[in-house]
Amino acid sequence: MYQSFEVTARPEQGPPRLEQLRAQMRAEGLSGFLVPRADAHQGEYVAAHDERLAWLTGFTGSAGFCAVLMDVAGVFIDGRYRTQVKAQVADVYTPVPWPDVTLTAWLKEQLPQGGRVGFDPWLHAAGQIRTATGELKGSGIELVPCDNLVDRIWQDQPPPPMEAVKAHPMEFAGESAPDKAARLAEDLRKAGQQAAVITLPDSIMWLLNIRGADIPRNPVAHGFAILHADGRVDLFMAAQKLTGLGDHLDASVTQHEPDGFLDAVAALTGPVRVDLNTLPQIVADRLGDRMSDGGDPCALPKARKNAAEIAGAAEAHLRDGAAMVELLAWLDAQAPGSLTETQVVTRLEQCRRRDNGLQEISFETISGTGPNGAIMHYRVTEETDSRLENGHLLVLDSGGQYLDGTTDVTRTIAIGAVGDEEKACFTRVLKGMIAMSMLRWPVGLAGRDIECVARLPLWLAGQDFNHGVGHGVGAYLSVHEGPQRLARTSHVPLEPGMILSNEPGYYREGAFGIRIENLVVVQEAAPLPGGDGERAMLDWRTLTYVPIDRRLIVADMLTAEERRWLNAYHADVAAKIGPRLGAETRMWLDAATAPL
Repeated sequence: MYQSFEVTARPEQGPPRLEQLRAQMRAEGLSGFLVPRADAHQGEYVAAHDERLAWLTGFTGSAGFCAVLMDVAGVFIDGRYRTQVKAQVADVYTPVPWPDVTLTAWLKEQLPQGGRVGFDPWLHAAGQIRTATGELKGSGIELVPCDNLVDRIWQDQPPPPMEAVKAHPMEFAGESAPDKAARLAEDLRKAGQQAAVITLPDSIMWLLNIRGADIPRNPVAHGFAILHADGRVDLFMAAQKLTGLGDHLDASVTQHEPDGFLDAVAALTGPVRVDLNTLPQIVADRLGDRMSDGGDPCALPKARKNAAEIAGAAEAHLRDGAAMVELLAWLDAQAPGSLTETQVVTRLEQCRRRDNGLQEISFETISGTGPNGAIMHYRVTEETDSRLENGHLLVLDSGGQYLDGTTDVTRTIAIGAVGDEEKACFTRVLKGMIAMSMLRWPVGLAGRDIECVARLPLWLAGQDFNHGVGHGVGAYLSVHEGPQRLARTSHVPLEPGMILSNEPGYYREGAFGIRIENLVVVQEAAPLPGGDGERAMLDWRTLTYVPIDRRLIVADMLTAEERRWLNAYHADVAAKIGPRLGAETRMWLDAATAPL
């Protein structure tokens, strides 16, 4: 089990830590230093050892970075975190709206005379450095690889994780590791590539049918891999992590210690396939002109879930749905003002842990009531733990890691008597979620082409939200999985087998938040009478079955088609989840899913 460490800076710790870092910058002759929320493996999630951004600034969001100069330190955050960052960082840090303001534009403004800005080449992707270097050309600003200066001053930095790795059963994986390697190796040969470098932990887990515990809530282990065009795999992972695998890894996989990775990369003959968006700059330096940017070879095959993975996800969601319904029925019986956010989190985890298949929750549960619900990725603490008061909306975003699938579900729940404005906003969010659920679209479209469907009801009211409509989800892997997304920036065509979230929302700072989320899987759409039979279409199969709070719905705002969808969905919830419940909870569910 992953060992927990508390690494986040308290506001009073921000100024002295920042001054220590600047002293190191002066000693190195640097004008600035970049502190990303990243590790050497370039995944979204990091271990406590790599929480440098949180340790320095106090900001705990899952994306962002800090650019420290001698007279200003900018914390770059996207729209999800612009409320959160204000509450977390000391006033010595300046929040910067990113990507509206790019790093290079900010550096040019702050360093008009030029300067040397240091960065740890393990923690920045080659594509990032290549783009930034080009944008800074002629500015007199130079990006300089150097030692990690935060590590020099972080006296009690937690050690790198060394958790045990376990085999992932074939009944859930659906394809053997040698078959996966052979399939991907054939793609390398067709492209004339000799090997591929893989750094993303979830890609390595998927490829070798293993799971780890180096990252809290994510069943991944840190390591690197080289897939060769003949199907061999060199795995660079500490031997102590692999002692429990037995003969799971066959003779085609050779284990090495991680400190041999760079030398092995340097010895490769080209072309070598890489993903410049995730390849650490230091690895790119070793490869030089042998690199061929073809993307992570595991990314799309991993995203296209096979029949076993889809069946596992569907079953995991039914058990998870039963746990959610137990929680909702219990919550509905409590008087407004009698519970805190933390008590809801604790009770929900207890409901999930009754399932022996649960390995872990899939992320830190978001339980935000009233104004806290407007913080999109709110994490309750002792200081912020609030009571669920009459008139509040509770945003409850949670999930589980089961051997057969990963879940992620959000419901917004009425606490007592809720105002008309909150109900109207909730209904617009629901209309967007229903519109996406009902969508059919031609093969070849990407998330950017269809995500506006979920926003339209909000747009028509002059409202919107600052996060994507949906993210990819793994198969007992990371709850956020690329490359597929429902977002304006996603160019990856949606394909059958891809699992995504459908989660529009609305957030009014200082007042309330709303989000409704189901997981859905892309499938081939059945032909429709009178349709164009020559045009292949796709649609969604819903995986999540949890009732939507009918008390928050303004029925007159729904069209007849939307009402039919909702009633049919609730009928399915009752039919699929009801038999898994006790008699009293089933009675609650029958009422919660009654036709609107």
